[in-house]
Amino acid sequence: MKRVFLGLDLPDDIRAALAVQQFLLPMPRRRPPETFHLTRVFLGEVPLPLLEAVHEAWDVLHVPAFSLQIQGFGLFGGDRPRVCYAALAPNPALMALQAKVEQAARRAGASPEARRFTPHITLGRFPPPPPAVTMRLERAVAMGAGFAPPAFALREMVLFESLSGGKGARYVPLARYPLTT
Repeated sequence: MKRVFLGLDLPDDIRAALAVQQFLLPMPRRRPPETFHLTRVFLGEVPLPLLEAVHEAWDVLHVPAFSLQIQGFGLFGGDRPRVCYAALAPNPALMALQAKVEQAARRAGASPEARRFTPHITLGRFPPPPPAVTMRLERAVAMGAGFAPPAFALREMVLFESLSGGKGARYVPLARYPLTT
């Protein structure tokens, strides 16, 4: 069994720009910049034969390369935020990719996580902070609404294994799937 997900890796310059912004946000706990990614399909714990079937399904997909634009920040958790993230500008190509890879995983026999897809890059994950910290965080997120580094091209999808550890999860690439140009 492996705990896996399909994601989109980020270029180094975008990762660096996000790390600077992350530093400026008063989050109780931050994700290491090397873990920044955009999850497409989370499969969770998967037996190896099923993982091989999903890998084969994704390996034959033909998806055109496209660009993404980060557009500000957001919080998940409502009144008790638990996640701070970089938001993405609406992108039909990203939504089409999401549908295509999820459908291929289901045809291979997997059961992807059934949450509503909200494209984001997690910057911090934490227990709900006290009200004063929540207010500072909400204010900083609102002030960062204009953060929009240059659009960046996506050239591949990556199958990651998520390994738990004392300092949080590490993500190890298992396979790469080039997007067509």
